[in-house]
Amino acid sequence: MIDALIAGKLHGAPSQKTSRNGNTFTTAKVRVPTGEDSAFCNVIAFDQETQATLMTLGAGESVSLVGSLKVGTWTDKNGTTHPSLDLVA
Repeated sequence: MIDALIAGKLHGAPSQKTSRNGNTFTTAKVRVPTGEDSAFCNVIAFDQETQATLMTLGAGESVSLVGSLKVGTWTDKNGTTHPSLDLVA
């Protein structure tokens, strides 16, 4: 994992869910500018304060988040590989 700071705009509204053991977590997708293009970063938050703050925001709002970043790839149905960014905020 990489310690990271990302900044971008929320792509859709954050969503809060409850795990099987009863703990809540919040997920969001952030569009992060990368020069001429942009990338999407999947965000998950377990900290109650971070979750509460995320839930006050809506689609298109600017955010800055700190956490552990995992970089990977995913392949679409056409066989094209794309970068994958997952942040635990």
